[in-house]
Amino acid sequence: MMKYLQNLGRSLMLPVAVLPAAAILAGIAHWILNFAEDSVIANYMMAGSDAILGSLGILFAVGVAIGMSKDQHGAAGLSGLVAFLVTTQVLETESVSALLSIDPENVNMAFDEEIIENVFIGILSGIIASIMYNRFSHVRLPDALAFFSGKRLVPIMSAGAMLVISAVLFFVWPIVYGWLVTFGTWIMDMGATGAGLYGFFNRLLIPTGLHHALNNVFWFDLAGIDDIASFWNSEGEQGITGRYLAGFFPIMMFGLPAAALAMYHTAKTKRRKQAASLLMAAGFASFFTGVTEPLEFSFMFLAPLLYVVHAALTGLSLFIAATFQWTAGFSFSAGFVDYTLSLAVPIANQPYMLLVQGLFFAFLYYFLFRFLIQKFDLKTPGREDEEVVAQTEGSEPAAGDAAPTSQKDKTTVMAEEIYEGLGGDENVTSIDNCVSRLRIEVGDMDKVDQEKIKAAGVPGVNVVGQHNIQVVVGTQVQFVADEMIKIRNRE
Repeated sequence: MMKYLQNLGRSLMLPVAVLPAAAILAGIAHWILNFAEDSVIANYMMAGSDAILGSLGILFAVGVAIGMSKDQHGAAGLSGLVAFLVTTQVLETESVSALLSIDPENVNMAFDEEIIENVFIGILSGIIASIMYNRFSHVRLPDALAFFSGKRLVPIMSAGAMLVISAVLFFVWPIVYGWLVTFGTWIMDMGATGAGLYGFFNRLLIPTGLHHALNNVFWFDLAGIDDIASFWNSEGEQGITGRYLAGFFPIMMFGLPAAALAMYHTAKTKRRKQAASLLMAAGFASFFTGVTEPLEFSFMFLAPLLYVVHAALTGLSLFIAATFQWTAGFSFSAGFVDYTLSLAVPIANQPYMLLVQGLFFAFLYYFLFRFLIQKFDLKTPGREDEEVVAQTEGSEPAAGDAAPTSQKDKTTVMAEEIYEGLGGDENVTSIDNCVSRLRIEVGDMDKVDQEKIKAAGVPGVNVVGQHNIQVVVGTQVQFVADEMIKIRNRE
């Protein structure tokens, strides 16, 4: 199960890589719009950012489908998109209204477009599409239906599978949503403790998209709290209004960026540059705009323990801020942009203390994450593989130079020799790679000739399970993997 979650976490890196830039654009645009509502540039930037941040479900459906398929083929991504569209269209308000023969305004809020098109549905669609791809991408139908054989069959099977799952969700989704709303209205009478519980479950539910149910209770006028509007209108009680907002600032501005730094410092030496490009961008997005998904999805499936700790610390932050009645508010998210704007709101109460609290949480996040990562060898970004031995000097072409023909020939020869050493078509069942290693699944490990593989010039071979073997290649691993896939798919 853990291996499957780690594979899922690796698959999420594709869509996650898109998010930091979009988040930063949204933050800058949001800041400008607070001073100039008619700014053409800001509206232009916001539209571009919303196209990405407003489509997280689709991005994760496609990314997970590709990443979890056995050969990362584009047909799996298309199937993920089909699966997501089928589910969200079948369960959107208008469809449910027609199915139940009731007015749209009487449809359960759980089927609202912003709620049903969530990341959970995206990930579920991607997983189902990858299963369909792995199972049906090589199936041959009778001649009369031959056009729909193989990879063309996968989107059809994915659509069929999601129709069945949608039928289940039709009954289950509103119940789960209703439970969360009821839970939210129950804890709102618990004062600072309730704020802490809300913060904990808010983060814990992020992977499912159901955190929106809790947010509706506390941020909007579902149960009479309406924390966002009340804060910005400076209505309510100072020190109380904004208690379900303020505690997020220390986490998003300080805690998560510090966690990113801890993950960077614990990354394997030769993976550190790759990890930095994601973690630093995601950390800055969290600090500046309060958009945390790029960072949270980078470790929530790779290291679930860390994510539970993160949820608990978020709850603690909201509890502390609510206890001391330190308040600030946001309209977009709890980043530097909204924090700065909220300082001028009269009902804000000692908002500068949230910075002091933030420094404490930065220290707590950094050292706690670093300790847990090293203590339990958690597979955070940059730690998915063991440190690779030094590569042969001069094995890579200079930056900007095209690989010479001789290098391409050498890569092809290496791929052929490795593939033969693995047992060829009869034994190799899956080919994948990370930054420096081939990740191969084989039918029978006894048929693998490790000496033949090493003779191809690779630095090392590592057997990691009864059917899993890793071949250390180095930074040219992608090209070797591509050649091996060509060999495996040859007619």
